[in-house]
Amino acid sequence: MERKIGQMLIIGFRGLEVDDSSSIVKDIKDGRVGGVILFDVDVALGYTERNIRNPEQVKTLIAALKKHANIPIFVSIDQEGGKVSRLKEKYGFPPTVSQQYIGQINNQDTTYFYANRTATTLQELGFNLNFAPVVDLNINPDNPVIGKLERSFSSSVEVVSQNAKWVIEAHHQKGIYCTMKHFPGHGSSSADSHLGFVDVTHTWKTEELIPYSDIVSANLVDCIMTAHIFNANLDPKYPATLSSLIITGILRNQLKYSGVVISDDLTMKAITDYFGFETAIEKAINAGVDILLFGNNLIYDENIASKVISTIKKLVDEGKITKSRIDESYKRIINLKNKMFHYV
Repeated sequence: MERKIGQMLIIGFRGLEVDDSSSIVKDIKDGRVGGVILFDVDVALGYTERNIRNPEQVKTLIAALKKHANIPIFVSIDQEGGKVSRLKEKYGFPPTVSQQYIGQINNQDTTYFYANRTATTLQELGFNLNFAPVVDLNINPDNPVIGKLERSFSSSVEVVSQNAKWVIEAHHQKGIYCTMKHFPGHGSSSADSHLGFVDVTHTWKTEELIPYSDIVSANLVDCIMTAHIFNANLDPKYPATLSSLIITGILRNQLKYSGVVISDDLTMKAITDYFGFETAIEKAINAGVDILLFGNNLIYDENIASKVISTIKKLVDEGKITKSRIDESYKRIINLKNKMFHYV
């Protein structure tokens, strides 16, 4: 059970290098995590050095992490391009452009060119999972966390779907898997879920589901990340990440998606300020989330993996989460890893 739960966690950690005494290495060795996420900036400490200094250092760090895993780990990053790039030009990585820039050009060759450059960089460093592309529609250009940061390809469903497919295909050619985000659509919000409660009840449109539907139908989806947005028309009680009505009801049943679902960072204030640690974990898993992401960056706890595992085990013991629900997520994750790593 503990090994299965460990596969359900992607965790952030501190350090430009690791050794056998590093807490993240112990977590990987002992099967407490199924993946890691790298950042360039340490938000909790308020300075710009976390896991990324230059290409050679990142490559060495990733190799050191991977060698300790019994089951291969996800090594993930938010490398969307433009303003959301952890591998910045100033650290010696190739320049990137925003998804908005790509969507405005809306040309297959251009999209492939930039996506291929990103995917090649990720492959050379040892990453295997990119938290991109963003398939949110640019409904509100003044949205502080999507539109303002030029993260959306377009307000047009067709432009978003088509460019997202090209980005995913370019990544796949380099062996990098993708995570579409943020389900069921963050593009109409006027607030940032990193900072607090985000209500899209009166702005969200059903067309925001179409890119997901299109790309699921095209059989190109590796993972889908949830949004911490609240929409009373879809679920009067919980934000999407914690909502069975949205994740199981809409994504799984309506859109027929049977793959891996990853939560957005569960340390974001849209979750932490409104739901307790245990409640958030219980609701997310029961809603249909397979991988719980703890960026461990907004607030830092080097024992976060152990705490999450003991919390989930307690919830299973209390009958609040069934063993079969854990098995279901574990199976989806292992199926994806088998596809990625061909290790069985």
